[in-house]
Amino acid sequence: MSHKIVALPGDGIGPEILNGSLEVLQQLSKSFNFDYDIETHDFGGIAIDNHGEPLPESTLNACKNADAILLGAVGGPNWTDPNNRPEQGLLGVRKALGLFANIRPTTVTNGTSHLSPIKEERVAGTDFILVRELTGGIYFGEPKQLNDNDALDSLTYTRSEIERIARVAFDLAQKRHKKLTSVDKENVLSSSKLWRQVINDVAVEYPEVEVNHLLVDACAMHLITNPSQFDVIVTENLFGDILSDEASVIPGSLGLSPSASFSEHGPRLYEPIHGSAPDIANQNIANPFGMLLSVVMCLRESLNQNKAADKLEAVIYQLIKEGKTTRDLNGDYNTSDIFNYVKENL
Repeated sequence: MSHKIVALPGDGIGPEILNGSLEVLQQLSKSFNFDYDIETHDFGGIAIDNHGEPLPESTLNACKNADAILLGAVGGPNWTDPNNRPEQGLLGVRKALGLFANIRPTTVTNGTSHLSPIKEERVAGTDFILVRELTGGIYFGEPKQLNDNDALDSLTYTRSEIERIARVAFDLAQKRHKKLTSVDKENVLSSSKLWRQVINDVAVEYPEVEVNHLLVDACAMHLITNPSQFDVIVTENLFGDILSDEASVIPGSLGLSPSASFSEHGPRLYEPIHGSAPDIANQNIANPFGMLLSVVMCLRESLNQNKAADKLEAVIYQLIKEGKTTRDLNGDYNTSDIFNYVKENL
């Protein structure tokens, strides 16, 4: 069976980290004997330049018909129109494909805790997944309003939206260490009061999973002081956006963190959580590990190639352990060096 993959290189460092990762994927397909077809489409700022909008219809249609989507990064200082920004393409594809669940793992592997900006003894053994609700909350709520004198954003959630993301998180916790932390701001926000109530209602269906509730400010503190306590964290869109970026530096660099976004039925989208880093684009110094680890997730979740995923993941973490890293991890290696080392070690 041949899988259809849509590649969205995007902007900034996106093309260089994605193109190199596609070469690695091609090598894996030969070694592990699986087939796929790939299409590359404009998305984000490059799509604004070429098509006048960040999510052209041709790109969206290709994504709808794909088995998996690999995304580099979008955005940059060249696109300043508030009504036509590259990031609007991200919101658009999430909404159009119903990508309501964002999965972001944070792992500190053996021999790499020294790379963290936090004390080694605090981060050693950290291994948790943050589950972020992706299509509701303040980013999508209506009404919105902006003028010279005031602004309005609406934070709304329905019971069904919360139940849906809760079950994703509970299912993950059930398969891992059976610990779920739900993050909200229940002491202030009405949406969070509903969130906590629904989490408790769904918890009845998962009696083996231990449930803990944390306010978002307390969770932000615990992520720094004791990150290894967490197993699965579930939270709403805005809180998840902030907390997952905070968590991403625990292993040592934003450039190490992959993610997967998926719907109830349809293709999944895989991307590193870092931005487009336009200040270092085309300098061959970007960290490609987050993109490569996103390919690992794609191999497991969409292509059913667990052996290939395990092999690539092992190679990546071995290189990090050996210090074969880019500058953000105190290494002296270029982007192309990393890709060459990965391909040599597969």
